[in-house]
Amino acid sequence: MADSPVGLAAWLLDHGDGYGQPAAAILSAVHGRAIGGHSAGDLTRDDVLDDFTLYWLTHPAVSVSPGENYQAPRSWTQRAYPKLIHFNEIPKGGHFAAWEQPELFSEEVRAGFRSLR
Repeated sequence: MADSPVGLAAWLLDHGDGYGQPAAAILSAVHGRAIGGHSAGDLTRDDVLDDFTLYWLTHPAVSVSPGENYQAPRSWTQRAYPKLIHFNEIPKGGHFAAWEQPELFSEEVRAGFRSLR
């Protein structure tokens, strides 16, 4: 998953929650039509590609959400990412926090890049 953007995109799509949320909307947006009777809503293919790009480009920015399957402590995260520029425990969201909490996610991206100004 970390060796190519295509591998990451495939992994993100494959590890959704089937036709539940948010994967149903994501798959519908990627295909440009309703999949399994589920609409993409306001989500577009460009939104999905933007999110994949942010995952790919922001490896050293970590936001831990309470609904995540595994929540690595900061000390472990710093060992995994020696050039860590941002770490924060956010108040809500799950495994796909970027899609579940887009406003909070965008705030975290801004905070992560703020130190690089």
